[in-house]
Parts: sequence; structure tokens; C-alpha cells
Amino acid sequence: MLGSTETEINEPMRLFVRTILAIAFLAAALPAFAHIERFPPGFRTERIKAEGGTIYVRVGGKGPAVVMLHGFGDTGDMWAPLARALYKDHTVIVPDLRGMGYSSHPDDSGYDKKSQAKGIAMVMDKLNVQKADLVTHDIGNMVGYALAAQYPDRITKWAVIDAPLPGIGPWEEILKSPLLWHFNFRGPDVDRLVKDRERIYLDRFYNELSANPKAIDAATRNHYARLYARPGNMHAAFNQFAAFSQDAKDNRVFAETKLTMPILALGAEKSFGEQQAAIMRDVATNVEGGVITASGHWIMEEQPQQTVKKVKAFLDKK
Repeated sequence: MLGSTETEINEPMRLFVRTILAIAFLAAALPAFAHIERFPPGFRTERIKAEGGTIYVRVGGKGPAVVMLHGFGDTGDMWAPLARALYKDHTVIVPDLRGMGYSSHPDDSGYDKKSQAKGIAMVMDKLNVQKADLVTHDIGNMVGYALAAQYPDRITKWAVIDAPLPGIGPWEEILKSPLLWHFNFRGPDVDRLVKDRERIYLDRFYNELSANPKAIDAATRNHYARLYARPGNMHAAFNQFAAFSQDAKDNRVFAETKLTMPILALGAEKSFGEQQAAIMRDVATNVEGGVITASGHWIMEEQPQQTVKKVKAFLDKK
């Protein structure tokens, strides 16, 4: 009787254990989709006056500096997983771009990327940072290029992720893509068309520019929708795009002198892919290419672990 009782008990237990192991195996095999993470303990926030406005900056860690610049649809919050991977041996500096997140939008000027880059340089000055590595995504790439082009001696390495540069390489062809209609979405009525519909507006980008929209969960979408619904923030975002024509003019001048610092150009497999490196080779001489696999444009939401691993390996390389 004892033997049969053990069998009756152990068989369901074995089935339970096998089920748990199978779930764990599947979890390990699937990408770790992101949610909004907190920055590590010890990070502080500052509001630093720069280029006629105030830049909201997260700062933490110790060691050589790395500046991280976000793009549209995100804020500096997107970089928390990367900050966590780096802060023990890097000083991590994460601004919100002009008019986005918690940074100010004093007027409709200053959204050209050349001016914004000067603002980031001023932030570095205020933090007593002379040189830094750079990590950028989306519009952050454009500000990052203007920063590296104007202050090449201050940027030691640059990881540039999944977005074009106005006026460079296939820019004119890229502008024809129907997915990029928002580049020209402006005029007297755009603010009221989007007001109180920020989540709906942002959902369109999360859904159409991702490889898997489910990777961007509701909490993440609501978080950014709240930030873009702050007074003036969506209007400022439109100004970022409105400046592209001036950015293209500035970039053509910058491109006359190629960048020489090491650059890692990462394209998302379902977005810019290997084209990202080709774009960067039009403006730089030392470019290493790479692809974030199984990802659309939203690399830190869709493939955070893969992105962090590749960027960290590049920054750690001697």
C-alpha cells in the first residue's frame, strides 16, 4: 500500500515539476520584453540651464562618462536597463531632450539638432565632464551626430541605434516612406488634433514600427503617453521634426569632415538593419556594423537584453 501511495503522490508531482521546467525553458528562450524600470539606487536628477532652456538630467555611477540620448516616443527613461548594466564602472548621464520628458520648452526655437547638441555640451560642462562615450537612438542619433561633429574631441566612442541622419545618404528616399508621414505632421491644428489622444497617437508608432507590438506593454505605453501629454510636450515633439530641413543643411556641412572615433552602428532587423552602418560610413571612418535581431525600431522595449549586451561589449572594448 505504501508503494502505491507514493506512486499516486509522485506522479502528479513529477508532472508539476516537468511543467515548471518547461515554462522556465520557454521563458529563457524568449526575449525579455521591457517594462519601465527604475534607475539604480544612487542616481540623482538635476535641472541644468542650457541653450535658453532647462535640461532634465539623470546622473549616477562612477568612472568614465557615458551620455545616453533618447528619441521620439521615449524619454531618457528608456535607458534605465543600460544604466543598470554600466553604472558600477561608468558615470551615466541621461538627459531628456529639449521639450521632451521633464525638460523645458521655452519657445519654438532651438529644436535644430546643432543647437540641441550645444545644450548637451553645456550639460557636460556643468557636470565637469570633458569627455564621454555616447549612446543614442532615433532623434537622439541626430543630436548625437551634431554633438560629435561639433565636439569630436569630447566624444570617445559612439553607439548609434536605428535612425537616419537628415541630409545624409538615402535621406531623400527615406522621406518617401509612408510610415514616416509624421515627419511632416504639423500646422495650426496638430496640437488640438492630438490633445487628450496622446496614447492613441503614440500607439500608432509602437504598433507599426515594432516587430512585435505585444513587446511594448500597456504600462510602458501609458507611461510615455502621460509624459507626452504634459503641457507643451507634444508641440515640442512636432518641433523636433519641423527642424529636419535645417538639420539636413547643417549635416551636409558637418559631413565635409568625417568623424574618426570608433562607432558601433546598430540597426534593428525589422527596421534599418545593416543600412544603419552604411549611413554612418557616409560621415565616419571607423564604423562597426551590427543588427539587433527579432526587433523593430523600439530596441530597448523589444530586445533590451540583446541591446544592452551589444552596447556594453562595445563600450568595454579597449
